[in-house]
Amino acid sequence: MIEVEGIYYSYPSKVEALRGVSLNIKDGEFVAIMGQNGAGKSTLVKHFNGLLKPSVGTVTVDGIKTVKSSVATLARNVGFVFQNPDHQLFSETVEEEIGFALKNFGFDVKVIEERITWSLELLSLSQYRKTSPFLLSGGERKRVALASVLACDPKMLVLDEPTIGQDYEQKEKLRQFIMQLQSQGKTVIAVTHDVEFVAECNPRVVLMKEGKIVADGQGHQILTDPAMLEAASIVLPQIAQVFTKLSALGLSKDIINIDEAKRVLLKAMEKHKR
Repeated sequence: MIEVEGIYYSYPSKVEALRGVSLNIKDGEFVAIMGQNGAGKSTLVKHFNGLLKPSVGTVTVDGIKTVKSSVATLARNVGFVFQNPDHQLFSETVEEEIGFALKNFGFDVKVIEERITWSLELLSLSQYRKTSPFLLSGGERKRVALASVLACDPKMLVLDEPTIGQDYEQKEKLRQFIMQLQSQGKTVIAVTHDVEFVAECNPRVVLMKEGKIVADGQGHQILTDPAMLEAASIVLPQIAQVFTKLSALGLSKDIINIDEAKRVLLKAMEKHKR
């Protein structure tokens, strides 16, 4: 569980990035943190594994206050995938990159090999095992960074803009994997501008603006409220835009993803045939 209580944070430049943020995230939740650039999203999640320490207030992860723990200790439970993979990658090969943290954590050689192979296959990176990560595309490097974190099997996973550079197929794989992690009781926190991806996942959504949380609720509630989204400089998902217009014909406007849209439209067609 992550407990954030009244935290403020200012950068050395005196920019106040967080202003009195309080937030509780329960074990096994999937939370999307959204808002415009400069809203404080990335600053907030960097407090979850101790990369940043609050100027005022407290952040507690599994009962441990982050100010009293090192990043290395927190990283065993809180895996963090940066927005820019080049801030995370440094090894000569993809294989070495994924195995680096595992070796530092003292895993057995056989376990390390198994986890490297598993994560490579999971993220369609097996063909790049012996390749330098810096020779890969931006999207592929992003997947290498994710693989290196997933291989350590953290209890909580923080993803900063995970869908940047990913095609539809990779986004769908990521969505399915997040659902799988949830079924295993793991916590997933995603900082993202990708409203369509969030709509397909329908997680809990936290909206931020100017260093504060301005809305917090289930995806259906937040992603179908134009005024709430506009306040955080987020647009309605495309399907929500369509069903907002179709609501004049009696259809529900609280539809945000493809599966729901298909179900509602099929039901309406059957009703029309009678």
